[in-house]
Amino acid sequence: MREDCRKIAQFIAQSPSVYHVVANLEKKLADAGFIALREDEPFSVRAGGRYYVSRNSSSLIAFRVPEGRIESVHAISAHTDSPSLKLKPTEPDVSSSLMSRLNVEAYGGLDLQTWYDRPLSVAGRVYVNTPEGIEMRLADFARDLVSIPSLAVHQQKKGEDGMRKTSLQKEALPVFSLSCDPDGFINELASLLSVRSDDILDYDLFLYNRTPASFWGRENEFFSSPKLDDLVCAYTAIEALVCAPESTRLQLVALFDNEETGSASRQGALSDFLPSVWRRIFLSLGYSDEEMEIARSSGFMISADNAHAAHPGHMDRSDPVSHPVINGGVVIKYTASQKYTTDAASASWLRSLMRKHGIPCQVFVNHSDMTGGSTLGSLSQQKLSLRSADIGIAQLAMHSSYECAGADDCTWLRKLFEVYLED
Repeated sequence: MREDCRKIAQFIAQSPSVYHVVANLEKKLADAGFIALREDEPFSVRAGGRYYVSRNSSSLIAFRVPEGRIESVHAISAHTDSPSLKLKPTEPDVSSSLMSRLNVEAYGGLDLQTWYDRPLSVAGRVYVNTPEGIEMRLADFARDLVSIPSLAVHQQKKGEDGMRKTSLQKEALPVFSLSCDPDGFINELASLLSVRSDDILDYDLFLYNRTPASFWGRENEFFSSPKLDDLVCAYTAIEALVCAPESTRLQLVALFDNEETGSASRQGALSDFLPSVWRRIFLSLGYSDEEMEIARSSGFMISADNAHAAHPGHMDRSDPVSHPVINGGVVIKYTASQKYTTDAASASWLRSLMRKHGIPCQVFVNHSDMTGGSTLGSLSQQKLSLRSADIGIAQLAMHSSYECAGADDCTWLRKLFEVYLED
C-alpha cells in the first residue's frame, strides 16, 4: 500500500508551486490521451472523448464523456494551493548592514514556526519580455536557496504566557545572501531563466520546503511531506480519472486554486470556472438546458480535502467520540454550520459505496466548543449545485510546512475515487 504514497511524494517533489502542479497534471492527462481545450476558443466535445481545460495556469478541470447519453454526473473537487510565503512583487531584496533577506508575505493560514530552520527554495511563474511578446515561464531554483533562522532561545523575551508573538515583516523574512546587493535576487532569477534582468516583467513566486517526503514509525506507517493538504486529493483524483473505465455518466475532476485564501478569485471555487465549463460541455454535445438540468439533478460531487486527525497530545481539541485516526480509512466530514456539504442523504450513499468495496470509513465532526474551517465544497455549491459530501484522509500538522498522514490512507482514498467514478 506504500506505492500510492511514493507516487504522491514524487509528484509533490516535482510540483513546488501551484503552477507546476497544474503543468504536471496537464502532462499526465495529455499522456493518457486527454485533449486540451481553451476557454478562449470554441469547445469541440464529442461522446467518448477525454478533455481538460485550465484557467490562469493554476486551476484545472478534466472530464470524460460517455459513449452514449449522459445519464448523470460524478464529480470530484479538490484544490491545488497550499499555505506558503509569497514574494512581494517589487524589490524582493530587503538589505541591511548584515545580510540580504527576501520580502515575503503570508499566503493562507500557514503555521509560521514550521518554516524556521529548514532548507527552503523559491518556485512559481515569471513573465518575461521576448522578441515574440510576453511569455510565461515556470521557475524553480531547485536548491537550498534561503532559510529563516530562528532566534536563539537564550535571546527570546517571553511574555506572561510563555510564548512570543512573531513579526513576519521584522523577524521572519528568509535570509538570501551575505551580500547586500538590492538586485541580487532578480539577477539570480534572470540567470535561472537565461534572460536579462530588465526582461523580467512580473512574477508569482513562493517559498517551498525542500525536506523530502518520508515514511517513518515502527512499521513505516506514517507518511510525511510538504503540501499533503491538498495535493494528496488532487493527484489521486486525476489518477483515478485517468484509470477509470467507460461509464454512462460524465466523469469530472475540478481542481481549484486559492482555497487557502477564501476561493474568491477568478480561478477559485467561487468563480464561474466550473459552471462555465459545465455548460459548454453540454452545449457542445447538443443538449438542451432541460437535459442539462436533469443530468445535474442526478449528479454527485465529492469535495475532497483532508481532515484533522486526533492529536495524542491534544485530545481535548477533538470531539470525544468521533475523531479520525491515522490509517483509519477515508474520513467523511460533517458540521452543523454547513461549512461542509455532507448530509444524511449524501453520506448514506457514500457509506454504502465504501461498505460495498471494503473501504474503511471514519467520521470527523468538530469539538462542540470550537469552530472549524471550511472547504471548497460548500463554496462551489453556490455556483453549481450537486448533491455532495466532504471527505479526505486524516492528517496531523495541517498547514505546517511538513505535514503528516497515514501511509495506508492514501491507498484507501485512491480506491474510493476509482469505485466512485466507475460504480
